[in-house]
Amino acid sequence: MKILVTGAAGFIGSFTSKKLIELGHEVVGVDNLNDYYDVSLKHGRLGWLSPLTGFKFIELNLSDRDAVANLFKTHQFDRVIHLAAQAGVRYSIENPHAYIDSNVVAFVNMLEGCRHNNVQHFVYASSSSVYGLNTQLPYSTGDRVDHPVSLYAATKKSNELMAHTYAHLYRLPTTGLRFFTVYGPWGRPDMAYFSFTKAILAGRTIDIYNHGKMQRDFTYIDDIVEGVVRVMDKIPQPVEGWTPEGADTSRSSAPYKVYNIGNHNSVALGTFVETLENALGQVAEKRYMDMQPGDVLATYANVDDLMEDVDFAPNTTLASGIDKFVSWYRDFYKA
Repeated sequence: MKILVTGAAGFIGSFTSKKLIELGHEVVGVDNLNDYYDVSLKHGRLGWLSPLTGFKFIELNLSDRDAVANLFKTHQFDRVIHLAAQAGVRYSIENPHAYIDSNVVAFVNMLEGCRHNNVQHFVYASSSSVYGLNTQLPYSTGDRVDHPVSLYAATKKSNELMAHTYAHLYRLPTTGLRFFTVYGPWGRPDMAYFSFTKAILAGRTIDIYNHGKMQRDFTYIDDIVEGVVRVMDKIPQPVEGWTPEGADTSRSSAPYKVYNIGNHNSVALGTFVETLENALGQVAEKRYMDMQPGDVLATYANVDDLMEDVDFAPNTTLASGIDKFVSWYRDFYKA
């Protein structure tokens, strides 16, 4: 198939593109190569994607309506995997307009492109952050997600709402993927595991927020990609007899579905730091801080429906995944 992958120079987008090419698909990768974080990482990812047969890269801003319309008209994609977004919870507090442009305006442009060009399936990245103030763990896709605590989370929630609207009005099959704390080689430098590694190797103190009383469902990049690729082939169908009253909110009478993709294992921040220290062979100097605005205490994914529908659940252990990341980091940065 001919597949559009947006955010192809990004962390998840680059690995997803590579996997799809290995499976024999033709991939058109789109990215605007913005400087939210070190652009050399994005060029590095494209460096190992561009030589692959079946990959074509286009630099493009998805908030440009005409450019997106032309992209869809020119290439006539079979399926779309929309991973491009302005990421980061804390950055959204100080730079809200970047999130509206990249995560809302661009999202509508993508939906319109799919609608007018007979795309078979629109798969898009949501986020565990949509669970917001929810306290019942593990997070289930059937839970209500009405109380986000950051603008980033609110834009991801809005994506799910817009996707449902297009599924309902135009019968466009849409699937949202709520990713849980993705990590691994070639990852984002603004993520804790990346910045902690850099600081520890440099002998600098790391900041531990909420005095270490945090938990995250760390999910290795290969598991994320496997989930994305399997879900791409699971086109959602309307659920007969479905009604919104008391029903599973992850499904609908429209061709709409939402999944969690997480390691279904919530790890304490202290355990995470110990695992990183063991992989690095160094003990970190720690400074304990108050909780940051927009953060949540814990994330933990229920992936029962992912397992039921596509026979897959992430299973890479934190120790194994961190070892692979540290090995890559030392090689890439000559650390």
